[in-house]
Formats: sequence, C-alpha cells, structure tokens
Amino acid sequence: MEKEYNYSVRDLPKSERPREKLRDKGASNVSSSELLAIILGKGVKGESVLLTVQKMILHFGGLHNLLEASLNDLMKIRGIGLAKACQLVASFELSRRLINEDLEKEKSRVGRNAITKPEEIIKYIKPEIEDFSKENFFVVSFDVRNRVIGIDKISKGTLSASLVHPRETFESAIRKHAAQIIVAHNHPSGDPEPSEDDIRITKRLYEAGKIMGIELMDHIVITKESYCSLKDKNVF
Repeated sequence: MEKEYNYSVRDLPKSERPREKLRDKGASNVSSSELLAIILGKGVKGESVLLTVQKMILHFGGLHNLLEASLNDLMKIRGIGLAKACQLVASFELSRRLINEDLEKEKSRVGRNAITKPEEIIKYIKPEIEDFSKENFFVVSFDVRNRVIGIDKISKGTLSASLVHPRETFESAIRKHAAQIIVAHNHPSGDPEPSEDDIRITKRLYEAGKIMGIELMDHIVITKESYCSLKDKNVF
C-alpha cells in the first residue's frame, strides 16, 4: 500500500510559496488563501498551512463569513489555537478600521453633494451592518438639497411594524431638521425582494412622513450581493 504523503508549503517551488510570491509579485497578486496563510505562518503536524486555510474558508462558507467569525469560532478549527485566532481577528479588525476611516472621509465628502441613486446610499450603509445574519434598520436624513446630514441605526432584529415605528424612525430626522429621509434594512436570507411586512411598513412611514412634512424618498432592501428599491417598484 502506497504511503500517504502530506505536502507542506516547502514542497512548492520557491516562486509559488506565499511569502516569496508576495515579496516578488506584490500583495495584490497573492490570493486571499495565500494572504491568510502568511498571517497564520504555519499549519499543524501533517497539514500545510494552505490546507488549514482552505478548510477554514470552507467551514465558514466563504471569506465574508470568515471575516465576521469570533475568536471562539475560529478556535474550533483544527490547528487554530488562541495565538493564531488572535492574529486573524486582529488582522480583520485592522481592515475594518481602515475601511471605516475611508468611509468617514467619504461621508464628509458626500455631505457636500446631492444623492440621487440608491447605489450611492448603499455603499455607506453596507459597512455599518456588522452582522448580516440579523436585520438592521437605518434612517438616512437629507437636507433640502438632497445632501446627507446623518445616518442612524434605528433597530437590530426582526423587522416588524412594532419595531419600526414612525416615532423612532422620524425622531433622528426631526432632531437633524431633515427635509426628507431614505430608510434601509438588510435581508439575512440574501433575497432582496420586499416582504409583505416591508411593503406595509413602507406605506405607513410614507403616510407618516406626509403628516410631519418629511418626505420618505425610498426604502432600500440590502443584501450582501444586491439590493431592491421599493420606490423603483412603485410601492408608494
């Protein structure tokens, strides 16, 4: 019977080893798996670090879910102890902070420009959603020139008429003296199509906005990969 052989990174040609590849070709030419392998440094006995990384990505169902994994979740993977889990979480957190810094700069820029398309709002709301497995409801306030003057998270949990009440929805807009708002929430299912509750809540908020003199311009349903504008679907 042929003996099973476990390959390691050292078995690869030097030009294909993650560290050497990053040095010679630059980080942008290194795959996500290879970047993670560099962070971890080495695998476990009988398993290369690249194999450990591949198993880890498969376990979490992709890179997006891996980036949201907690320290304890990571330590459930064979070969990922406290030290390696901390290295990963620290790397992910640094990435998030850099993204948030860029987002804050962009928000300042956007505040001086009119927003006219759902896509322009989505790119500011998406980074605010820390957990895509739960519904997050946001209110974006605008001045009379359609410039963003505030983005507020109103609730986190299952969207319902009781959770998304006009009082809470318009509170921040009134405080900011907003002329109009856009509301947005994410669908954990990944399906951007609005539910009956979404439609019912939207119509209720639209009517409340007319009474208060703060126009509801749109309700946007967001997923990781797509979105749906209820205004474009002529819901109100």
